[in-house]
Amino acid sequence: MKIEFPGSNGSMLAARLDLPDGTPSAFALFAHCFTCSKDSFAASRISKALVDYGIAVLRFDFTGLGGSDGDFSNTNFSSNIDDVVAATEYLGTNYRAPTILIGHSLGGAAVLAAAHRVPSTRAVVTLGSPSDPAHITNLFAHASAEIATAGEAMVQLGGREFRIRKQLLDDIAAQPQSARLRDLDAALLVMHSPIDQTVGVDNAREIFETAKHPKSFVALDGADHLLSNRDDAAFAASMIAAWSARYAFDGAAAPQPTKSDTGTNTAAVVNPSAVVTADGSSVIVTESGPARYEQRVFASGHELISDEPAPLSENHGAAPYDFVLAGLGSCTSITIRMYADRKKMPLKSVSVRLTRERIDAATCEHCTSTEGMVEHFTRELTFEGELTDEQRASLLVIADKCPVHRSLEGEISITTTERSSVH
Repeated sequence: MKIEFPGSNGSMLAARLDLPDGTPSAFALFAHCFTCSKDSFAASRISKALVDYGIAVLRFDFTGLGGSDGDFSNTNFSSNIDDVVAATEYLGTNYRAPTILIGHSLGGAAVLAAAHRVPSTRAVVTLGSPSDPAHITNLFAHASAEIATAGEAMVQLGGREFRIRKQLLDDIAAQPQSARLRDLDAALLVMHSPIDQTVGVDNAREIFETAKHPKSFVALDGADHLLSNRDDAAFAASMIAAWSARYAFDGAAAPQPTKSDTGTNTAAVVNPSAVVTADGSSVIVTESGPARYEQRVFASGHELISDEPAPLSENHGAAPYDFVLAGLGSCTSITIRMYADRKKMPLKSVSVRLTRERIDAATCEHCTSTEGMVEHFTRELTFEGELTDEQRASLLVIADKCPVHRSLEGEISITTTERSSVH
């Protein structure tokens, strides 16, 4: 499932959420290596393999990399940490907070640094990670003099050209990584290849010796740094799943079919497997009665009622378009709150009022159509707090970056199929 959420500087980050069938035993976050992406061999293969063990995995592109917005040259290790925290907040708000943080190479250093800011963390896994984030300066040591004197330099990394600025080096040098390791309040699994030519195995030893128990080490014997061999990624996933079950599995049973006020089990009306898998990966809607158009909606483990107003029906729930507006409004409010909190703005509260109408396309300033009628949504935001004019303006801008807003304004494809009923 492709998703987006605002990162450390407000740029939208591209992500993918891999979900197992049924209710996940745990949620995990995967942070990729330096200048890599969420679709690297290690990230994609390990994430997909963990799904087979019942673990849901969110993997995302750091700011300025892969499909994410932003300028990579303006990022640093601190912004990477903030991006990790933003990703965990997205999971906690929309699904369940992650109990497992997994990081490959510099991504491992980032999750170690972010763990203390993610209260749900019970287990941290590093794969080929440096003990000190300053290790990455070895990748462009030949340009260090130019960076120091000119403030920046273009370097080749992984076959691509990147602009590296002095602020990145300064930021990395100031990281208290050893102290973070000593204070890590989570179980730690260190995974490293003894023949890693990019990040030597001594880094694994330093991480392991600095951290306190509980901690474990697994050798990825014969693997290269990028875990480009599919079997190495599968082995790593199996070890992560087996080890993390002791520390990080939620132990939550799959949602059971709910009962109506009359005591009738809704499984008689709704496909039972559909109710169990209504965990955020899908929304199930079924006729429920007694009103003619009343609908029962299962979404992310919650049950809602939709209906048409009188005189068409009994008005037992919100109308279908109310849900569309509610989705846009809640996404807008959540996006603004996440951004304001990261920017430490004194935003006490935010509310969103939405209305819908059909207007003549010829009168619409922003529409591409010039004939017929078009849907027009009006969104009014109310901010409470001692905000400056500049802060209020930035919140209005970030509102337009809410994922639902972008979906509604972008091209949408809908596929309709028939699913066999269960008797």
